[in-house]
Amino acid sequence: MRKEEALAWIEAWHERWRAERDASWAVGNADGETLLGHVALRDVDLEFGYAEVTYWVLPAFRGHGVATRACRAVADWAVAELGLHRLEIRHSTANVASCRVASNAGFEPEGTLRSALLHPDGWHDMHVHSRIGGGR
Repeated sequence: MRKEEALAWIEAWHERWRAERDASWAVGNADGETLLGHVALRDVDLEFGYAEVTYWVLPAFRGHGVATRACRAVADWAVAELGLHRLEIRHSTANVASCRVASNAGFEPEGTLRSALLHPDGWHDMHVHSRIGGGR
């Protein structure tokens, strides 16, 4: 990604934050010097208390709990500070690592959305996991 593209991507996130639709954070190491990944709340609906949690981790940092910790932290914040009631994680059924992240972050499996998202290699079934505010 070129610098201009990255800056445009960041500015688009600022616009979505200001519109209270999405929120996004870089995930870094303890000293804040290294980017490990990204975590976000998407499709935020403050009226109905809903958002989807999305994330990615750079390949060099996968398998070390980075995504799990980031998802748990964002979910805790969204429930405690925003008052959201229902959070979801959706991932391709082919992505076993994301299934582990969702479960380890406290998101319960709910079901499968058939042929729900188009990836470069074709249509994927998607697993849905949810976390309900207040521990349900």
